Amino acid sequence: MDDDDELCLCFHIAKRKVVQYIRVNKPTVASQLSECYGAGTGCGWCRPFLKRLMEEADPEAVELPDPTTYAANRCEYRENLP
Repeated sequence: MDDDDELCLCFHIAKRKVVQYIRVNKPTVASQLSECYGAGTGCGWCRPFLKRLMEEADPEAVELPDPTTYAANRCEYRENLP
């Protein structure tokens, strides 16, 4: 996933915005990432990825799936929601 690819597909938030938010605001818990334009508050698919970025010393270096695979997996996730 490139920096300008959407990490939170519900609210169209790019990986770059999340990484910048982490760098500037230094959240201590993953739920604080919701302050970054609502990231993670939609369907919930991106929450594990957001948490992984937050927990890394260098969030830009975190490998995430390519956008096509990411979106396809999210579709499956949403189809299986209760």
